[in-house]
Amino acid sequence: MIARWLAALALAGLFAACSKPPPTFEEVEPADVLYQRGQETLEGGTWLGVIPRVDYEGAINTFQSIIDNYPYSEYAVLAELRIADAYFDDDKYEEALAYYRDFADLHPQHEMVPYTIYRAALCHERRMRSPNRDQTATRDSLLFLDRLLAHYPYSEYGAEAEVLWRSLRTRLAQHVKEIADFYMSRDEWESAAERYRTILNEYPGLGFDAEALYRLGLCYLRMNRESEAESIFQAVVQNYQDSDLARDAEDRIAAMHEG
Repeated sequence: MIARWLAALALAGLFAACSKPPPTFEEVEPADVLYQRGQETLEGGTWLGVIPRVDYEGAINTFQSIIDNYPYSEYAVLAELRIADAYFDDDKYEEALAYYRDFADLHPQHEMVPYTIYRAALCHERRMRSPNRDQTATRDSLLFLDRLLAHYPYSEYGAEAEVLWRSLRTRLAQHVKEIADFYMSRDEWESAAERYRTILNEYPGLGFDAEALYRLGLCYLRMNRESEAESIFQAVVQNYQDSDLARDAEDRIAAMHEG
């Protein structure tokens, strides 16, 4: 009797299961609609009607859904860019850098490649440290700027890239100069001279030439390399005639001959 009741119950359950409608999958919106929604999310809004607020994570998820569901559409390519921009605007430069770098590698013929190279340089530039600290980020930024200026010199980002390029090289020159001055203050003449030569050879024309040249002459003078020191002081006098350094160099030359 119990077995018959259980069998009837199982049969009823089977009929009930069969009567349920099949599961449905949520329809994915078209790529253009998702892209527009992601763009609107990036435009942001305000919190309590006053404080600006952007849902970067929400925008990234929306753009990622385009890549996942429409991988071969042009919107998927653009979504990669917008994800990079969202990370950049959210101050997440490592994540943004990965997307910008990958975009240029995956779509080398795309018209937005110059943009991604420039933005990759900016990712490194945003993470730079003060001139007296490690300058790895500065050098990495310059690598991308060199690439941009070499391969896309006439892009719309070329002019800005050139300004940034000069600024970053000036920072590196300042970094080397501070090291040179430090060694000079400790009477480590050879180490200081090496850095001043680096400024003259690798960072000419950035405003450090005259002082680096004069201080190089002082280093040689302290190392008893008077002939070389005099030649350097003469170069200061000839090339920077109206400067205080030229007058100081003349005094050094006169003192050497008096001795």
